[in-house]
Amino acid sequence: METVPTKLNEIDWQTWQPVNHATLVFVIRDSQVLLIRKRRGLGAGKINGPGGKIDPGETALECAVREVEEELLVTPTGLDQRGELLFQFIDGYSIHVHVFTATDCQGAPQKTDEAIPLWTDLDQIPYDEMWADDRIWLPLMLAGQTFKGRFIFDDDAMLDHDLVSHPAN
Repeated sequence: METVPTKLNEIDWQTWQPVNHATLVFVIRDSQVLLIRKRRGLGAGKINGPGGKIDPGETALECAVREVEEELLVTPTGLDQRGELLFQFIDGYSIHVHVFTATDCQGAPQKTDEAIPLWTDLDQIPYDEMWADDRIWLPLMLAGQTFKGRFIFDDDAMLDHDLVSHPAN
């Protein structure tokens, strides 16, 4: 029987392969960030940025734009990739997330079957309603840093993590 990893050092990250690749996008303007309350899928009920799985043949940037358009009916502008997050869940699921910021969006965010838009003041981010890892890397992203993080989760509970960040160029 295979041992389920609960610590980062129990995983060979050189050969680790995620089940899925995905994106997250955070539109930041006028001291606010555009968040969503997810209505379905991984993290349903939680607050996060819009995003989703990268389709075959699609780049991370193309996915970032498409997912925001699908989830909120707006087009993000001024996108910049800011970080990477590698998640391993003890049930075997794994995902590599490419994190983007955007300087604005065209149109007014709309509620859809997938998401409810939430313009949130940067000093009022509802971390208690988000994934546990968000309070670790999101402040760095908002401060203009780039980052790469690795996380192990048991459902909603974060078991282990590490994060490396750098000032943006």
